[in-house]
Amino acid sequence: MTQFSLHDYERAARARLPADVWDFLAGGSGTESMLMANRTALDRLRLRPRCLVDVSHVDTTTTLLGAPLSAPIGIAPMAYHQLAHPEGEVAAARAAGETGSLLTVSMFASRTLKDIAQAATGPLWLQLYWLRRRDALLDLVQRAEDAGFQALVLTVDAPRVARRPRDARNGFAVPDGIRAVNLDPEIMSASHTRRTGDSAVARHSREQFDASITWSDLAWLTERTSLPLVLKGILTAEDARLAVRYGAAALVVSNHGGRQLDFTQPAITALPEIADAVGDRAQVLVDGSIRYGADVVKALCLGATAVLVGRPLMWGLAHAGAEGAAAVLRHLAEETEETMALMGAPAVRQLRRAAVTH
Repeated sequence: MTQFSLHDYERAARARLPADVWDFLAGGSGTESMLMANRTALDRLRLRPRCLVDVSHVDTTTTLLGAPLSAPIGIAPMAYHQLAHPEGEVAAARAAGETGSLLTVSMFASRTLKDIAQAATGPLWLQLYWLRRRDALLDLVQRAEDAGFQALVLTVDAPRVARRPRDARNGFAVPDGIRAVNLDPEIMSASHTRRTGDSAVARHSREQFDASITWSDLAWLTERTSLPLVLKGILTAEDARLAVRYGAAALVVSNHGGRQLDFTQPAITALPEIADAVGDRAQVLVDGSIRYGADVVKALCLGATAVLVGRPLMWGLAHAGAEGAAAVLRHLAEETEETMALMGAPAVRQLRRAAVTH
């Protein structure tokens, strides 16, 4: 079947995946209000095109922490890609390389860092949660460096995994045969233990995530790695300024795809104040309900260097593995190029805040 929008991939994935896996991927926290809020905030933004501009050639390329991208699009960190396809993160790496995109690999990846790196031809970042066992955290960082990863992405909006009603209702646990293979099985055991009315993923986070860390702890990590640090989950200018002060090279404006704090502000709404707060001292990315090329352009106008996409990548993997994931990324890139042409913006650097309105 020809896919004409990302929602076609969504429908195909939902038909293919087990119901509890679909709920794990699609669900949000609390009332799930943020799933709609992210999308609504993007839809309320309108574009202000300019006419009679030479757009015979449109350049979507950009540079992210020194790495060139074919389009300002990357893959957000998501755990257990094998939930969607047996090749998991290896398929995602091939798709990212084929389309010139960034791949951010979750610390809970279901394929080894070495295998992912061997399949990759584009930039690779490693996402981290701060574990109570710092020796395990540091070992993972060192293996990422050895494998050629180019940055670390510390998720800072999850001192614990929020209550997600669908997962609790399903008693969701990571299925047998799918493992976070880059971590000690002892660390991950709770995520595989199914209990009625409880999410094994949330229970695992309460056991293993260190909820006591503060800004001053970042020095412990940055002193032990040569990789630049990206902080993911920033939603206020106050935290953005602190992030830069404590050494962050880039920020990801994110409300975790509506999966953490309920009733917070949509990421796209927070983006302008954060971009203003950091200026040229750090690059800024954003995620959350990016579904169209126009969404990408809106984010760039509001100060982002690039966007990250999460669930659509999993839809593509579920549909057709690496081929499906690449098709999702290519679809977004092509829509972005067309939107820029119709906007009268032949290069990414020409997208400015004046080009959007509410």
